[in-house]
This record gives sequence, C-alpha cells and structure tokens, in this order.
Amino acid sequence: MTKRRIAKIRYEQELERLQRELVKLQEWVKQEGLKVCILFEGRDAAGKGGSIKRIAERTNPRIVRIVALDKPTDREKTQWYFQRYVAQLPAAGEIVLFDRSWYNRAGVERVMGFCTDDEYWEFLRSCPDFERMLIRSDIILLKFWFSVNDDEQERRFQSRIDDPSKRWKLSPMDLESRARWVDYSRAKDQMFATTDTKASPWWVVNADDKRKARLNCIQHILSTIAYEDLTSARLELPGRQADTYVRPPLDEQTYVKDYYS
Repeated sequence: MTKRRIAKIRYEQELERLQRELVKLQEWVKQEGLKVCILFEGRDAAGKGGSIKRIAERTNPRIVRIVALDKPTDREKTQWYFQRYVAQLPAAGEIVLFDRSWYNRAGVERVMGFCTDDEYWEFLRSCPDFERMLIRSDIILLKFWFSVNDDEQERRFQSRIDDPSKRWKLSPMDLESRARWVDYSRAKDQMFATTDTKASPWWVVNADDKRKARLNCIQHILSTIAYEDLTSARLELPGRQADTYVRPPLDEQTYVKDYYS
C-alpha cells in the first residue's frame, strides 16, 4: 500500500516551525562551542540537496556551512584519502553539512573504478577508526542515507530531463548511476556492513516523499543534539545619530533600470 504524501500546506507550516528550531540550535552551537558534522549520502535524485538547502535556508552561513567538494585535483589524489575532508571539518561553534563526503570512495569511486581494490578495502578498514577519532575529538557526527525506490528515482530523472531549468542537476555520472543501479546497491550494502557502527550509525531517510524526507531529517537532527533557546530575548534598536547627513543628488548615481514599472 502506497503511503500518503504530506499535504503542501502542512509541509510548509511544519518546515517553518522546524527552521525556527534550527536557528535556536545554531545559536546554542555557537555559544557552547559545539562541533557538528552532518553527512548526506544516498542515491542520485534522492533529495539530499533539497534537504541540505532547507536546513541552511534560514541559518547563519558563518555558523552553518555547506561543503560540496569537486573531484580531487592531481595533488589531492596523492594525499592521504581523508586529508581534503579533514580540512573542511567544523571548528568550535560550527555546523558543517557535507553534500557527499568521504563515502565517495565506497560508492561512486568503487562502482566507476576510480579507485583500486586495495584503496577501496583500505577505506572500509580505516573509515570506522577515522570516525571514532572524530567522535573522541568531540565532533558530533551524524550520517544520513537518503533511500529512494527505483520507480521514484526514474520519475525524478525524467522530470529533470523534461525541465530545462533542472537539467544541470543531471551530470554524466548521474546518468551512469541509473544504468548501474545494481552495482550501487551492492556497494551500499557493503558500505553499511562495514561502517554502520554503534559509535557512528547510518540513519536511513525514506526519501520517496521529498517533503517528508526533509521534515524527518531536520526533526532527527533537532532530537539528537540537545539545545536551549537563546533567541527569546527581544532586541532593542538603538537610536540614530542626529540628522545632519545630506544625501548626494540622485542623478549623480547610476541606477538599475526598473524593468517592471
């Protein structure tokens, strides 16, 4: 039986409420000097980017930072695999949202042959230890896997193909992932078998309904990290200086044309 999708008006109301809570969370993270690292992984077109966008939408970009790394440079390919990700980890008072992460090695690199077998198995051996090191360093680590069924992914791919404003979302790698659905499934299963640990579990988000996925993901973050409301005190605007300022003539400035007059 197909689960009922959430109504748009209810979704928007709940999203607004949750985004207000995210602002409270960010202020608590800043005051307490917490270090929060959240990974977003999953199928292409599963809705990771949309969820990240809604999390960051009303927050302070100086506190909540999105990291979406491009493919490694020739120099980065010679570094310790985790090195370029370590440089992006949060300092005190920061929340970092990884739009894909070091798990690229367990997914796209494995399936597409961008790493050797030895590099792949070494990643699976070392990743749990790496994450335990992060946690011992007082980093709050959350890992989300966005799960979408085959038919829904196909529908979203088709929607992007049909809409010129969305075609940029479909890279050649995305199209190839569609052709290699089974290979990606096996890679995901192996990744979970090795890296879904008690210290750092994978939290699976059912993403067949994008709206529900966003709300559930945000609610989980809020329920996982204890915080207090530091935003309740009303601010008072200071008085302005005495009005001795004379504005230069308006015709001396160059204005953007009013296209909608």
